Amino acid sequence: MGWWQYQTFSFYFSFFLLQQWHLAHFLHVGVPAMAAKEVLMKLRKKTGYSFVNCKKALEKYDDNIEEAEIWLHEQAQKEGWSKASKLQGRKTKEGLIGLLQEGNSAVMVEVNCETDFVAQNVKFQQLVQQVAIGTMMHHKETMDQSNTYAKHFLNSDELSQLRMGPERSLLIDQLALAIGKLGENMVVKRAACVSVPENFFIGSYVHGSLSERSPLLSNLLLGKYGAVVICSSSEQDQKSDVTELGWRLAQHVVGMAPLSVGSLEDEPGDESETKMLAQPYVMQPTISLGQYLQPTGVSVLDFV
Repeated sequence: MGWWQYQTFSFYFSFFLLQQWHLAHFLHVGVPAMAAKEVLMKLRKKTGYSFVNCKKALEKYDDNIEEAEIWLHEQAQKEGWSKASKLQGRKTKEGLIGLLQEGNSAVMVEVNCETDFVAQNVKFQQLVQQVAIGTMMHHKETMDQSNTYAKHFLNSDELSQLRMGPERSLLIDQLALAIGKLGENMVVKRAACVSVPENFFIGSYVHGSLSERSPLLSNLLLGKYGAVVICSSSEQDQKSDVTELGWRLAQHVVGMAPLSVGSLEDEPGDESETKMLAQPYVMQPTISLGQYLQPTGVSVLDFV
């Protein structure tokens, strides 16, 4: 073998050894590094917490994703409660109504925050969704099963003790988490729950609905104002039309803010009238709501 051939062979042999070293290094170091990155991405996607916090949690628990997730939730809970305590007392003039309807039951919840900016945030909307679902579950668990009309209200203290979500955590803890993430004071103010027997129906309407922009549940409406109207129909063949009619009646309640239902015998009043059926119909002010209803065979029994 000549000197030039020897040098060429030596070069390629060294290159081959270098490749083998890189391969061995990749197998022993690269694979765990890639696996760690995958675990980090999985934890981040599952919990929604920052990469920095997820990485810190995994380092603390040697890449044990279950223990890291528990620790992250505990830290978020502590931070949320700390922020909630600091922000308590700040005015909450904005927020959303959540209206959830399932079969013969409906609930409306009011959740307040400080700014409309946060009210438009999907995390806040998810909180309203959780409150509505938790309230519906509570209502169905406690409602009278005798197929009668039922209506009741929950205040802030009662709502705070409801359990919700897959982990069945207290609403007051979920609220603290949301405050910690969004940095504003929030209040779950109140809720209304109704159920009707089979021969009744519930009309519902939410003004300024966000459902098309931020769909969460197909039967959940979010907005600034909401109403439900409890009705009965004397015409069985009108069952297919009651959804639209119920929507119009609830829209009237939002627009005219009546204080009582009244009766069809009431004389039509002006815009200062507080009886629902005597008020000018919001979509056709030349007639009263009672006059609009008379040909339909539908009776209004109550509203919220």
